[in-house]
Amino acid sequence: MGFDFEELEVYQKALMFTDDVYRLTKSFPAEERFGLVDQLRRAAISITLNIAEGSGRTKRDFYHFLRNSRASCYECAAVVHIATRRTYLSSAEQERCLAQLTSLSKMLSGLMRSVA
Repeated sequence: MGFDFEELEVYQKALMFTDDVYRLTKSFPAEERFGLVDQLRRAAISITLNIAEGSGRTKRDFYHFLRNSRASCYECAAVVHIATRRTYLSSAEQERCLAQLTSLSKMLSGLMRSVA
């Protein structure tokens, strides 16, 4: 691995979550392609990208990027709830996504404390 952020466990888990989001949203209805699918994918990607981009900045900036990454976790959670209510995700899929997001959020909070 060439960049420090690639070794962060939270970065690796964010990548796995993004992979899961892409897999799950493939089965969403076509009319959601520019709605929930796009929103959930962009928010999931944002978790990962903010970790990567912030890692190359000052500690203060990194903290800010980690906060944005955590906010994207919350955004994903809201979209997952909506998608489940629309029956695009099963209860089991919802639980798995929310468990991943909770874990990511906690890891990001811990990393934020360590750089503050």
